[in-house]
Amino acid sequence: VLSPNETSYGHRGRLMQPNFNMDDSTWRGFRVLYLSYDITKLLKKGENELSALVGNGFYAIKLQEPDAYGTPRFICQVDIEYTDGTKERVVTDESWKVRRSAIVMNDMYEGEIYDARLEGSQEWQPVVLRDAPDGKLMLQDGVPDRVVRTIKPSSVRQLDDSRWELEFDEYVTGWLRLRNFQGKEGEEIEIDYPVETDGNGVYKYICNGKKVDSYAPRFRWWAYDKAIISGWPGELKASNIVAEVVNTDVKENAHFACSNKLFNRICEIWKQSMLDNMHLGVETDCPHREKGPYTGDGEASCVAVLHNYDVTAFYRKWFHDLSDCQDTVSGYVPNAAPWHPGCGGGVPWGAAMNIMPWEYYLRYGLKDVLAENYVPMKEQLRYMLSWRLEDGTMYQQRTLEDGNVGYWMNLGDWCPPYSLPSGNFVHTWYLWRCASITAKAAKALGYMDDYARYKALSDSVATAFHAKFYDPETGSYGETGLRKGGGYGVGDHEGCGDGSNIFALAMGVPADRYDKVIASVRKELEANNGHFNTGIYATGLFFEVLCENGMAEEAFEAMNKTDYPSFGDWIGQGAKTMWEQWNGEASRVHHMFGGAVTWLYRNLCGVQVDEEAPAYKHIILKPSPCGDIKWAKYSTETPFGSLSVQWKRNDEGKFVYEMTIPSGSYATVYMPDGSAPQTVSPGHTTLKCRLTL
Repeated sequence: VLSPNETSYGHRGRLMQPNFNMDDSTWRGFRVLYLSYDITKLLKKGENELSALVGNGFYAIKLQEPDAYGTPRFICQVDIEYTDGTKERVVTDESWKVRRSAIVMNDMYEGEIYDARLEGSQEWQPVVLRDAPDGKLMLQDGVPDRVVRTIKPSSVRQLDDSRWELEFDEYVTGWLRLRNFQGKEGEEIEIDYPVETDGNGVYKYICNGKKVDSYAPRFRWWAYDKAIISGWPGELKASNIVAEVVNTDVKENAHFACSNKLFNRICEIWKQSMLDNMHLGVETDCPHREKGPYTGDGEASCVAVLHNYDVTAFYRKWFHDLSDCQDTVSGYVPNAAPWHPGCGGGVPWGAAMNIMPWEYYLRYGLKDVLAENYVPMKEQLRYMLSWRLEDGTMYQQRTLEDGNVGYWMNLGDWCPPYSLPSGNFVHTWYLWRCASITAKAAKALGYMDDYARYKALSDSVATAFHAKFYDPETGSYGETGLRKGGGYGVGDHEGCGDGSNIFALAMGVPADRYDKVIASVRKELEANNGHFNTGIYATGLFFEVLCENGMAEEAFEAMNKTDYPSFGDWIGQGAKTMWEQWNGEASRVHHMFGGAVTWLYRNLCGVQVDEEAPAYKHIILKPSPCGDIKWAKYSTETPFGSLSVQWKRNDEGKFVYEMTIPSGSYATVYMPDGSAPQTVSPGHTTLKCRLTL
């Protein structure tokens, strides 16, 4: 369904918005994807008719945001091989016919309307030949959207004479399929999906007086956990409705569970948020309001996605989208790929071009994919360097057509509970990270001169970062005292810290100030009653940084919170998915805080990748039992086979760690009692130790 995948189809010229300016004339490329099917079993003896129902999608979008490419286009080719060996090719040309369908409106934002009175009523007309899009026609290399499963409403309640309310136990994307109904000619059945934000669009069926066995929309999805149906003819029963769950059909290939039910639920609501935001071969920020393929949201959740799903083909396709949108003159990668005018972001968004292919390489070990993205990675880094200041730090200040700096083009971190680090701080940290990653990619690909150059660059950026942003008087990279709001933060707060020390520790701080920075982090946590005050990117680092710096218990406490701000606070309010803001405003199905769950796999369960032997060739196992967790387990499919670990401990301090290492891999195990690391060969192994109570 909803095929083919979305791409940058062709030139649209200067894509101007009040808060953005973009020109696609210097982008790297454009692509139009096609799908291939074996239709042999659909053929019958005698005449056969081939027809297609063509919708608008993002190509012929009606709203200004994003700008349309043009009116719908259709191209088809059928290759026939007869039993006698002869061949024939049928293609779309002037001999084809076209007519309007009963779908009188379809739009990715406004919705879909079906008027059954028009079924088969329109006369066939000669087709009109249209110019093809600029994009190169290519076989789709990504995963299609499908109806992945169906669910039934948990309740059906009549509101009044004409309205019925349906509730579902999950917050999903897709549509409702209507079954076994018959309305009078001209009667309208309308489905409203009430959500927390605008943009879900209309879903309407206009009856023709005949009995209908089944109907569902075709060209767009909705996001919902509740629906209100108006105008249903007669009594609405649960059997009349089935919710078809639709998303890009990536397969889950991992499993996590532990004795803490809250942690399990946090993972569940993130995974639901993630699948709700995977459509048309890209990741979106939210599946109702914007539907924008934000690179920054993708970067924030990338590692968590790689630890839960087989995204080998999905990400490879999306990397092509990022590369296609790159400005070949400046190296700039926009905030969304394919580009949707109106998508805000900044330096961390473009950094997805460097970060995501590298994380993909660590997970799958595919050097060809890393090589495909190596030049775009270098070019994105070149762009970042164009904003480097004399002091060696970076501060991007992209301007609009009127010459003013565009706020929505220059963000740093985003959506904290209270406040954010400065843009200069976050931009510099990302310059360091992108330089460091590009150096590692160069080394992995054998470009040793590039490795030396980018390694020196990352070192020099780190030096500038530490020189400018560390305060020796406070022993901190953050600020203390009254905090000001920003980036959707709720405002003043008497706590302290804004994630700056988390960023610094992730980079690595000089030894002579390490103890002071750790003390500052502890002070921040104490002042915030154990809570984090971090945006989407620092939150993705927060829990792992704490674990890796002797604060596993503090990581546990922060994840285990149930008051504001915390994942538990969301769940306590009934959240079925992750939200955009900690105070519940705006979208309530955002995946961008998903980076936080990676510590459950990489630290709590201890499964880590060796960068020098990626794809789990060499597995590092370093579990961090903490809090009141009695057991935890994680399993995943690797390129070498199934990998699984499980630990349990009792009240007497006995710790048992079981692992199954796939053939072709080996593991180095660091037990939590601090004993010497042990090398483990493929197969099942059980190790034991005693923990200090």
